[in-house]
Amino acid sequence: MEAEGLDWLLVPLHQLVSWGAAGAMVFGGVVPYIPQYRDIRRTQNAEGFSTYVCLVLLVANILRILFWFGRHFESPLLWQSIVMILTMLLMLKLCTEVRVTNELNVKRRFFAAADNKDEEFKVPPRRSYLDFDPHHFWHWSSFGDYVQCVLAFTGVAGYVTYLSIDSALFVETLGFLAVLTEATLGVPQLYRNYCHQSTEGMSIKMVLMWTSGDTFKTAYFLLNGAPLQFSVCGLLQVLVDLAILGQAYAFARHPQKPAPHVAHPASAKAL
Repeated sequence: MEAEGLDWLLVPLHQLVSWGAAGAMVFGGVVPYIPQYRDIRRTQNAEGFSTYVCLVLLVANILRILFWFGRHFESPLLWQSIVMILTMLLMLKLCTEVRVTNELNVKRRFFAAADNKDEEFKVPPRRSYLDFDPHHFWHWSSFGDYVQCVLAFTGVAGYVTYLSIDSALFVETLGFLAVLTEATLGVPQLYRNYCHQSTEGMSIKMVLMWTSGDTFKTAYFLLNGAPLQFSVCGLLQVLVDLAILGQAYAFARHPQKPAPHVAHPASAKAL
C-alpha cells in the first residue's frame, strides 16, 4: 500500500524530470549564443564572432534532420536541430546587417576626410554567393544570399538522401557526418591556441559552459539509447573541450608573449 502511494508521487516526478531534460536538450545548445547576440546588438560590432560557426552548425543540423528520415531518433534531438538552425540564421542576419553598416560608415568617413574634390562616396561592392568567389565565401553582403545558399544545400542534400534513403550504409554515414561536423567545432580553437601558445582572448567561462553542456548531452545520448553516432561524437566534443581547458591551464603556468590578435571572448569557439 505504501509502495502504491510512492508510485503516485514518483511517476509524475519522473515525467517532470524527463520533460525538463528534453527541454534542456532542445534549448540548451542555443543559450551560449544569447549573450553573444545581445553583445553584437549593443556594440554594433560583429568582428569578434566568426560566421563560420553558423556555417558549421547549419550544415551539421541540416544533415541531422535528413538523418532522421532514414533512422528516427529522439524527438528532442530533432527539435534541437530545428531550433539551432533558426538561431544560426538569426545570428547571420544580425552579423550581416552590422558588418554592412560598418563598411558603409567607414567609406563615408574615408571620403568625407578626403582632400581630393573629385572623390565621391562609393558604395562597397556587393558580394553574393552566386559570384562563386572563394575569397568572399560566407562573407556576403545580404542575408538573403545566406538563406539561398542554405536552401540550395538543403535541396541538394535532401534530393541525394531521397534517392539513397533505402541504403543503410548511406543513412549511417549521413548520421556520422552530421554529428562529426558538430563535434569538430572546437578543433580550430584548439589549433589556434597551439599555434599562438596562448589562450589570451578566450573566455574560460564559455569553455566551461560548453564542457558541461556537452557532458550533459553525451549522458543524455547514452541513457536514452540514441544512435551510436551521437554518443561517439558527443564524447569527442567533451574531449576537445577538456583539451582546450588543459591548454588554458598549461599556458597559464608557462605564459608566452601575447598574441598579436586578441579575439573577442564570446568568439572563443569560433572558426
